[in-house]
Amino acid sequence: MFVIIGIVVVFGSVLGGYLPHGSFAVLIQPLEWLIILGAATGGFIIGNPKWVLFKVGSHFGRLMKGAPYTKEAYLELLTMLYTIFKLAKTKGMLALESHIENPEESTLFQNFPNFMSNHHAMDFLCDYLRLMTMGTENPHELEALMDEDIETHHHEAHAVAGAVSTMGDALPAFGIVAAVLGVIVTMGSISEPPEVLGGLIGAALVGTFFGIFMAYGFVSPMGANLAAYADADTKYYQCMKAGILAHLQGYAPAVSVEFARKMLYSHERPSFAEVEEAADNAPTA
Repeated sequence: MFVIIGIVVVFGSVLGGYLPHGSFAVLIQPLEWLIILGAATGGFIIGNPKWVLFKVGSHFGRLMKGAPYTKEAYLELLTMLYTIFKLAKTKGMLALESHIENPEESTLFQNFPNFMSNHHAMDFLCDYLRLMTMGTENPHELEALMDEDIETHHHEAHAVAGAVSTMGDALPAFGIVAAVLGVIVTMGSISEPPEVLGGLIGAALVGTFFGIFMAYGFVSPMGANLAAYADADTKYYQCMKAGILAHLQGYAPAVSVEFARKMLYSHERPSFAEVEEAADNAPTA
């Protein structure tokens, strides 16, 4: 929603300020657009590995979603962690084995549909609970492993955001390339009357305008948005990590969940009372 508002504001401000003084038709230069966007796309393909190129399309869907997780999603996550930790405390870690080996069929996870729809988060949680059922008891070793896992996930998301931002940085330069080519064409028509030369020079300058307009009005902001989304997505895993480590160190389920809650940004962090109420009403496994 906010991305659409931003697009409307960019177009409205730039074109609304220009149209009272000039013709919109002058800005429509398909060959200039082809040079700029085509060269930028080619450079994007050259500069990124195949896996980044394939991920770009799916990551652009994130622009319309806003934040990856809401306060309600985090409240569900914390309630689920409480349920898991309580089951492990009362019946032992082996009681989790049937749930983590077949999470799609687990009666425990079925109570938390938003979490179940996040397959990567499901795999992350089940992998580390599985290690704990297998006898992993050193919280420092598990923390180091989780940090590497989270960093890998974070790096993959930031690689896509960085690729888009780099493309945005390149667009003004390709705009200059298009403008220079337009000047070369103009110089070949130097004997033409001033009104013809004026049109050719104007068309050449559109290249510089279009490159800068696309870079700072759209592509670079999109890269920044994708980077912010990746940071917010990482916070979800850090929340699980904090809860798991607290549980591994022997804290009560409610305390372990409080460790996890404190990892969250203030604008999406449920209050202590909200988590306590949700835990009291949590389904039994």
